[in-house]
Amino acid sequence: MWTTASNQRPERRLLRIYSGVAELIAEHSPDSVALEESYVGADPRTALFVGQARGAILVACAAADVPCTEYPPATVKQAVCGYGRADKQQVQRMVKAILGLEETPAPSHAADALAVAICHALATPLQTLTGAAR
Repeated sequence: MWTTASNQRPERRLLRIYSGVAELIAEHSPDSVALEESYVGADPRTALFVGQARGAILVACAAADVPCTEYPPATVKQAVCGYGRADKQQVQRMVKAILGLEETPAPSHAADALAVAICHALATPLQTLTGAAR
């Protein structure tokens, strides 16, 4: 996990995210990257920052010619829990069970990331090609 100082200029923070993702791609050579679509909640400022960070990730993937697929949160929850409106604790418990982990993934963001990976692994190639998974 990368951290950036809140008083750091936005372009420097985004560069850190881009560089970190580029390093991971170079180190692990993934066939693809899966992301959860952004949820726009009540705070538009947070949504803007998250969107910018996602943009840095997408550019790092594009620069490395690694395809990205995006999944709506409900699709991820449906794939992992069988219910598209599952809460965070349900997702954590199911990720633990599916992956045979000894401990529940924490924080919940880690479980969410693993859930997206599980969803992507279970997605059919047809879903990816037709845009059912973006």
